[in-house]
Amino acid sequence: MKTIITIFLLSISGYLGAQTKIQGNVQEANNVPLESVNISLIKGNDTAVSRTAVTNKEGRFLFSDIPAGIYHVRISAVGYETVVGAKFNIAAGNKTLELPAFNLNRKNNELQSVVVVSRKPFIEQKNDRILVNVDASPANAGTSVMDVLEKSPGVSVDKDGNISLKGKQGVTIMIDNRPTYMSGAQLATYLKSLPSSAIEQLEIMSNPSAKYDAAGNSGIINLKTKKNKARGFNGSATLTYTQGEYAKPGGSLNLNDRENKFNFFLNGGYTYWQGFQDLDINRNYLDAGTKNINSIFTQNTHMKFLSPELNLKLGADYFPDSKTTLGIVLSGYQNNETDNSISNITLKNANNVTDSLVQSIGNIHGKWSNGTVNLNFRRQFDSSGRELTADADYIYYNSSSDQLFQNYTYDPNMKPLSSNTLSGDLPSTINIYSFKTDYTHPFQNDFKLEAGLKTSFVATDNKANYYDVSGNEYIPDTTKTNYFVYHENINAVYFNMTKKYKKWNFQVGLRVENTNYDGHQYGNIYTVNNNDSSFKKSYVNAFPTAYISYELNDKNTFNVNFGRRIDRPDYGDLNPFLFFLDEYTYQAGNPYLQPQISTNIELSHTYHNMLTTTLNYSNTQNFFAETFQQEGHATIVRRGNIGRRENAGIAVSLNMPVTKWWNATIYVNVNYNHYTGELYGEALDVHAIQGMGNMNNMFKFKHGWSAELSGWYRTSGIEGQIYVQPMGQVSTAIAKQIMKEQGALKLGLRDIFYTQQVKGSIDFQQTEATFHNSRDSRQLSLTFTYRFGKAIKGAQNNHHSGGADDESSRLKKGGNN
Repeated sequence: MKTIITIFLLSISGYLGAQTKIQGNVQEANNVPLESVNISLIKGNDTAVSRTAVTNKEGRFLFSDIPAGIYHVRISAVGYETVVGAKFNIAAGNKTLELPAFNLNRKNNELQSVVVVSRKPFIEQKNDRILVNVDASPANAGTSVMDVLEKSPGVSVDKDGNISLKGKQGVTIMIDNRPTYMSGAQLATYLKSLPSSAIEQLEIMSNPSAKYDAAGNSGIINLKTKKNKARGFNGSATLTYTQGEYAKPGGSLNLNDRENKFNFFLNGGYTYWQGFQDLDINRNYLDAGTKNINSIFTQNTHMKFLSPELNLKLGADYFPDSKTTLGIVLSGYQNNETDNSISNITLKNANNVTDSLVQSIGNIHGKWSNGTVNLNFRRQFDSSGRELTADADYIYYNSSSDQLFQNYTYDPNMKPLSSNTLSGDLPSTINIYSFKTDYTHPFQNDFKLEAGLKTSFVATDNKANYYDVSGNEYIPDTTKTNYFVYHENINAVYFNMTKKYKKWNFQVGLRVENTNYDGHQYGNIYTVNNNDSSFKKSYVNAFPTAYISYELNDKNTFNVNFGRRIDRPDYGDLNPFLFFLDEYTYQAGNPYLQPQISTNIELSHTYHNMLTTTLNYSNTQNFFAETFQQEGHATIVRRGNIGRRENAGIAVSLNMPVTKWWNATIYVNVNYNHYTGELYGEALDVHAIQGMGNMNNMFKFKHGWSAELSGWYRTSGIEGQIYVQPMGQVSTAIAKQIMKEQGALKLGLRDIFYTQQVKGSIDFQQTEATFHNSRDSRQLSLTFTYRFGKAIKGAQNNHHSGGADDESSRLKKGGNN
């Protein structure tokens, strides 16, 4: 028996030993590496492709586990002449074969002054993430980053702009691997006013490695802004005009100048975003015992907003030698938003007879500004990938909100009964300091070790000054005026190990985070007891991760990954202030909100780098979500810890060429959510199945013409206490390259059938409510882009991402975009 086993193992090892790696690099004639070039491996005299690969940022490609035989490669990229390499022989026993460098020549010599890169697909499926290449979709022209997120695979956006991934809320949004320090309405406002032309790529990671902050129980979405890696002076300018119910013009400018040891860059943009939102609410108030209707509440609110925003990012890199980069990045934005709303409210008795009418007029003028300083360092020790990086960040946020609410009550015959006016002044500041460093060390035998540490400090200062207005007199409202400060310190250390063994890939990691925070609610100087209260807590959490992949053959790859993640409350969610939306709807914070922790596992199979099927399961403890509490006729909305959430689902992603000129990407996800717990003394046990799908069709025609037809659809489902009805949208666009491909015109129409409207219902305590929310979502956009300058693509990659990877994603910023 031992002899048989020995012979079997020897035969297997002999077979595996016969497998060879083929690697090489692709470059331009001037030895500059080319990224995203298609490499086809062809055996013997066959015409069929045996394997395919794509070059990385260094122009490198790799084929693994190639059996003995005679092969050749075919190399192709948009804008370059196709190259067919000479045949080569792989003999048994060869381990690694390095092919000679391949030089590609441009097809059109007239375009030497313009950077020409190979075109990427709109959606790319990788082992650990999904990539969305924004400019690859003509329909993205003239849209916002939020619009791109809504059509991205597995991503959904609710009525308030909260982002979910595969049916789970708690996504951490990062920009250039740095947190935005915003969430909730703040983040929604920013993403809806940030033009998609400022973003190069979206990285969607449902289960990130230990290298990333553990925040975000459903994963991370990283927005990579445009960064030019080309030598010389070059840039691009974009002008956009979007027309919905209201006009939305905007523009952006990207400049880069790299000479010798210095690189300077500037990215800026301006949008003048205006629109509307209509909200219809119906509430039935029930008797606690009989559940009969006691009274009826109906509300129609029309909101118009104006949100001009200016964003700017500039920086410099210094290269003292070929392996070292020192950089500084300054960035910021300013948003001045005006929201005007009119609510018409009807209060009826149990017999559906009108008791009174209320008109509520709201005027909010908000200002949100931000400034960021990032210092970064990168040292590459050798060509193997051993490097040390460091980032130091300082981020400052300042916001103010001047509010005026006027409420008029009438009897059924429109005879005035009463009126009141409330004025609010809500200033807020946030200071964030962060430092992180990461070290990567590849060893022999395909083993790599990563390790790093991070520390951050956050201080917030929030005031709410409310006044009852009587004529010209402003009387402090002592029941609403408040003052709240919050401090937080998070310290983290991690390691990550990666090992490749034949057809297996292994990765294990551990991240340990120590969190310390304290908050103090000072109340106000007008009351006797001052409403003074405080809290303080410190805790340590460990977050392990593990990934295993197995390449069965050149067509089938299997992956399994495991991770533990945390979702901390947003800074604004801890703020106990009351924020008035109208006479009968308030929003409030919860200083006692606890973090939620989830355990996630995924299994996936990829066929022919074209079809990926994923099974996922997560269990979240101490789950928190938006909750609704009734006080009289008023509803108070706040985040609360509900209990437990279980999520399971299956996702299928297909990216295939239908014809030479038509490429289709289809993504379908079905997930099951089950919520159990207790809320305001009532047991909660709800569950539902929800499906969502995205489809993107890209058409490429002759003479520089291209087009797109895309859409997404989401079935009904639940979000905590809220039941949401189905919704979706269809968009289309057409594009034309002009001016010898230095310019481009794009015309797009989104939400053609005006179906992106949120409808749903909420049952809580003694209240049954339904709602219908519509906004200025049907839009026609015309965009012109012009690229200029003489540039050489390649050279060192600039390191412009910072270290504040979690803190920025937890801010609050009002808005109704």
